[in-house]
Order: sequence, then C-alpha cells, then structure tokens
Amino acid sequence: LLEEINMIDRIEISACTSMMVGKKASLDGATYISRNEDRLVAIYPKRFVVQPAVTGRKETYVSPYNNLTVPLPESGYRYTSTPDADQSAGPNEEDGFNEKNVGESATESVYANERVLAYDPFIKNGLAEDSMTTLVLPFINSARDGVRYLGELVKKYGSAEGNGVQFNDQDEVWYMEIVTGHQWVAVRIPDDCYAVAANQIAIQDIDFNDPDNYMWADGIQDFVKDHNLNPDADHWNFRHIFGTDTEKDHHYNTPRVWFAQRYLNPEIEQDPESAELPFIRKANRKISVEDIQYIMKSHFNETKFDPLGHGNEHDRKT
Repeated sequence: LLEEINMIDRIEISACTSMMVGKKASLDGATYISRNEDRLVAIYPKRFVVQPAVTGRKETYVSPYNNLTVPLPESGYRYTSTPDADQSAGPNEEDGFNEKNVGESATESVYANERVLAYDPFIKNGLAEDSMTTLVLPFINSARDGVRYLGELVKKYGSAEGNGVQFNDQDEVWYMEIVTGHQWVAVRIPDDCYAVAANQIAIQDIDFNDPDNYMWADGIQDFVKDHNLNPDADHWNFRHIFGTDTEKDHHYNTPRVWFAQRYLNPEIEQDPESAELPFIRKANRKISVEDIQYIMKSHFNETKFDPLGHGNEHDRKT
C-alpha cells in the first residue's frame, strides 16, 4: 500500500517544461519550440512516425481517451509525430512538423483557478492532449494558422482540460493557452525573445488592439467582465484572471521558469517562488541549441536547490 501511495504522489508531480525561442534570439536564426517530460519515474518509450499525406478521405476521428468525435478533412499534409510506443490509450502524437514546415508541440498542462472554471467548466468529451496534434498539425499552413485552427476546434467541441500549445514556422513562434471549456488566448513570441512555461498559466497582459501579436477566444473580455473575474483595476492580465498561485506553483512550477531565466539572464536577480516571473524575456546573448538542451534536462544545476548537488538537505528537497 505504501508503495502505491508513493507512486501516486510521484505521478501527481509529473509534468512538462516548454521553451520557445524567436528567430532573432537564436544563434542560427531559426525559430525553436521545445518541451520535455519531467518525471520521477522512467519516461515512456517513444516512436518517431511519419504520417503520409491524404486526399479524398472520408473518415471520422474518435478519441479512445474520451470519445471526442470529429469528422476529418478530406485532405491532410504529410507530418511527423512522436507518440508513446504503447498506443492503448490513443494516438497521443504529441509533436511534429508537417510538410509546410510548421511545427506543433502539444501539450503543456496548465491549470485554471476554480473561480473561472465554475463559469466555464471543461467539457468531458472535448478536445484533449491525446488528440491535439492529430486534429491540427496535418491541416495548418503556418504557426498563426495553427492557433486559428485550434481555436475553432475549441469553439466547436470545447476543451476537456487545460493545455498550453506551441506552434512555429520559419518566421514566427506562437504560444496558446486553453484554460477552461472555451476560453483561450495566444501570444506571438517576439523575434528577439525567448519564453518558458512550466505547468502554470504563463501568458500575462493581452493587448486586444494588437491582433497581429495576440489572439483570443471570441467573447473572452465579456466573459471576464460579466462574471467579475478581473482582480486588477487598471489592466487585463490573463495569468492573474485565470491562473493559480498555490504552494505547488511556488515549489514546483515557478522555480523551473526561474532557473531558465537565471541561466539566460544571470544579471537579473529573481525569487524562484515569485508568481510574477515574466513569461517573455530577452536573453543577454544568442541562444544555442545546446542552451535549450541544457535547460530542458536541468535539475537546478549549480544552485543550492540541485537535488544532486552539495546544498543542505532542506534546500535540496525544496
């Protein structure tokens, strides 16, 4: 019984970290999206799969996970994916690129507060992580188009859970957070910046007068106003309205963002438990593939919080 309880505790803190880099922020001029699986147990084996392009198809997709049922377009692009080797729980294709050189990573689990979920709960058989790459990546022509297409699916079918989704193409990087049954926003990561998300609603201020760099669910402003959900008097901060600020956030989520920003901006001092860490930053140097790899595999290296380091027992367990 004790072993079972310990395993449940471990599964509950399994999670992901996502990192995005704009083309002018990267060393080689490419755009980057990335995501890891942060676990205390062995990571599930993956497969690399290339799905062929299709034309003239007449099929309906049914999710083995929650019975989401969606008629598929007749035509779809060739694309790659990296599903779990065990397909018993559904495709869970997770990420890939299509033949138009558009990338998607789905998903970063995110969690809304109970206040907003009371007014717009999740839809049991709505869109969930297991289906998101399958239903989006073969049908989009750009990163921006990915946000638009996924937003239409959420509008029609609802969302079964909170998810952060990354899209990139040769020019742009977008991050989209779907946080309730129908509410979402997305932001274009500036070309000269990077962004990190760690299982907490990350997006902050939204400029509703700038549709070139922000996208959002129809009616989201009215939803917030009608239900008196905005705690701020003078601005509209998505994280403040929809996000959480819990002990788990302080000890498990925000420190991962803090570590990435500490590595890329060591000149800036921040509190690893702060709920106000910025989502988007400009690094003090060009970001290499090796930098992204270092952050994705990090364990608070060279800090007192490193569980494999030389700090005191309290700090290493914090």
